[in-house]
Amino acid sequence: MAQTQASGTVTDQQGEPMIGVTVHVKGNTTTGTITDIDGKFALSVPKGSTLVISYVGYKTQELPATAGMKVVLVDDNEQLDEVIVVAYGTAKRSAFTGSATVINSDALTKKQATNVVQALAGQVAGLQMTSGSGQAGGDGPTMLLRGISSISAGTGPLIIVDGAPYDGGWNNINPADVESISVLKDAASNALYGARGANGVIIITTKNAKSGEAVITASAKWGANTRGTIDYDYIKDPGQYYEAQYRALYNKLHYVDKLSADDAHVQANQDLVSSVKEKGGLGYDVYSYPSGQYLIGKDGKLNPNATLGRVVNGYMLKPDNWIDEAYSTSLRQEYNMNVTGGNEALQLYSSFGYLKDDGILPNSGYERYSARVKASHQAKKWLKYGVNAGYTTSSTQ
Repeated sequence: MAQTQASGTVTDQQGEPMIGVTVHVKGNTTTGTITDIDGKFALSVPKGSTLVISYVGYKTQELPATAGMKVVLVDDNEQLDEVIVVAYGTAKRSAFTGSATVINSDALTKKQATNVVQALAGQVAGLQMTSGSGQAGGDGPTMLLRGISSISAGTGPLIIVDGAPYDGGWNNINPADVESISVLKDAASNALYGARGANGVIIITTKNAKSGEAVITASAKWGANTRGTIDYDYIKDPGQYYEAQYRALYNKLHYVDKLSADDAHVQANQDLVSSVKEKGGLGYDVYSYPSGQYLIGKDGKLNPNATLGRVVNGYMLKPDNWIDEAYSTSLRQEYNMNVTGGNEALQLYSSFGYLKDDGILPNSGYERYSARVKASHQAKKWLKYGVNAGYTTSSTQ
């Protein structure tokens, strides 16, 4: 069968050469090769053959075999979890022997998280998170990934953002800008970072620019904040409070002072609203009830004819529910938009985000504006430069 020479270059969407891409003839896996360090390949194939070009984490392409092929592989989001960002670049999950957990952007977008740390909650086995404040926009929680390795030194994991150590606040990173988070847990995974990686490493990779027609992505999220703590069994209204105080006074008068049951009942009702401190009463009465009747009956229950509210010296006395005054249901709203596109020489990614979280306590709200720009330009074959800049401004009430 007549043979022809097929050759070409394989790059990713950023124009970077891809090493180790598998190229073989369709239907014949024995005739194939892999790309070299420059992303190039060459092999002799039967005339009219179709080449299958594949790489883990990218969509497989089938193209007619020709000379001078230029192949651009596109990310396959369904296989992103098969590629792990590690200290020295990326690795296939099947070839990675260390202990790591990867969270991709799809998992992040499903959560209403103010920062990426909140998105990690419940996602990483062995990661302990302790939060000192539940306020929206508050300081991120304390994290323990490999236990407490030092008494006096820090015990938190090393944070890497786009290849550089990061010491800034967690709220400065918009989760919508994150492509993936790799949590490296064992010694083998963290070895390249030396002593700084002794407590584990969290690698955050932000979204990159992609070549092709400009794509605009926008999202909006709305949610409600409410107090999630289950209340203990406590006195919930003034009636229960008066009943409990009456029972204490009655027991003292009847069992200690030896008054009869009827006399103890009458005296307990009188002392209940007495302003004399020594009598052990509450000193006020917030109920209105018919003259000649008592607030608490002989059964220890509130008089059914009693109504809440009482006018004293021209003022209406009515109790406050301090839990309702302190806590409220509030709105959380988040908007994000990003634009990505470019050609083989120039790729651009830009994003803008806005978050407003009113909080469940008065003066506990949080507001944030964030923006990010990532661009890369292949000016010459030997020269490529880029920029990766982020801006965040936020305020708390």
